[in-house]
Amino acid sequence: MNASDMTAKIAEGNGFIAALDQSGGSTPKALKGYGIEEGTWSSDEEMFGLIHAMRSRIITSPCFNGQKVIGAILFERTMDGQVDGKPVPQALIEKGVVPFIKIDKGLEAEANGVQLMKPMPELDALLSRAKALGVFGTKERSVVNLANREGIAAIVKQQFAVAQQVLSHGLVPIIEPEVNIKSAERAEADQILLEELTKALDAMPGSDKVMLKLSIPAKPGLFDALVDHPRVLRVVALSGGYARPEACAELAKNRGMIASFSRALLEDLRHQMSDDEFNGSLGDAIDEIHQASTQKTLVDA
Repeated sequence: MNASDMTAKIAEGNGFIAALDQSGGSTPKALKGYGIEEGTWSSDEEMFGLIHAMRSRIITSPCFNGQKVIGAILFERTMDGQVDGKPVPQALIEKGVVPFIKIDKGLEAEANGVQLMKPMPELDALLSRAKALGVFGTKERSVVNLANREGIAAIVKQQFAVAQQVLSHGLVPIIEPEVNIKSAERAEADQILLEELTKALDAMPGSDKVMLKLSIPAKPGLFDALVDHPRVLRVVALSGGYARPEACAELAKNRGMIASFSRALLEDLRHQMSDDEFNGSLGDAIDEIHQASTQKTLVDA
């Protein structure tokens, strides 16, 4: 796949994006979910080796291919690693899966009801390395906890500034301002975010497109205008703490949104499984998430 093939696959592909990007802070939790208890490893290197082995097992599974999984978001260490002797982005491309990389360095403390991204002083170097490895795009996450317009406007401003830096390297940014689904002000926050994103998209210079990764809205169909926006390549949804059945049921109510799930994709996988059990469980999860991404159960507004 060349760049135009990857753009077409992401824009029109009948599938979803797998999020395999748990980073340092969330790695022990991801390993515990996989059946490897904290304390099993004696160093960070060993811990990252275990999570890389898990991701390698996923990527090399026969059911993990471009028919239903159109993209995958990687952690920086995973991007720099190898699967079956090949750089991970290349291994994905050969399976028809478009590679992305998580670029944010975590979150600032909450202010004005939101958590901005921490500074990324080495971002240009990372983007250059990613581009050289064949990576198509990036993902950068911030969090909205309250319906505070000043805070949400600040998140959108920061996200679009980073997006322009990503675009300047010839990569496609996935802007991820996650609304906390446990927030008592979730529906109001969704609405403010919609308004602020629309303003920022309308004001974008040039003709480049971005992607959006959003929490599934409290009101089904709320983000239809973003799905249709001419500057948006694709809108993807995070599972946000929902278990897979609920995440899929909620996603299916939203036209044009496809999944970009992490925990909801991996929740039934265990280190102790045989390859047949592992591939069967992963295949079932892929089928369920693919169906929610492509077969919608729309409700009247």
